[in-house]
Amino acid sequence: MITRSKLVEQLREYQIRSQQKFSPLTVFSSKPNPTSRYDVAVAIIWALVFTMLVVSSYLALHFKHFRLSVFIFCLGVFLLLRLRISRHTLARRSRERKMLLPLSM
Repeated sequence: MITRSKLVEQLREYQIRSQQKFSPLTVFSSKPNPTSRYDVAVAIIWALVFTMLVVSSYLALHFKHFRLSVFIFCLGVFLLLRLRISRHTLARRSRERKMLLPLSM
């Protein structure tokens, strides 16, 4: 049987989990709030890919390959834009899903 104290405890745990944010990793995460270890690992991988692209762009610029440097830089910007678009899409879908729930829930 569900008691009031169990509901309060579940609400408290939910609030603690929702407040746990990895703010530097949210830039590289495809989800609005990376909560699981898998989400954090994926965000770290994307951060490493972005770092590799920035370093590669710098090295190409250092060796005076300007077009290659600009191309690699554009890939890095495209990566960040794509992650941001996917993050907003997932957030919009979850908001729409919440609106479909009955008010009693």
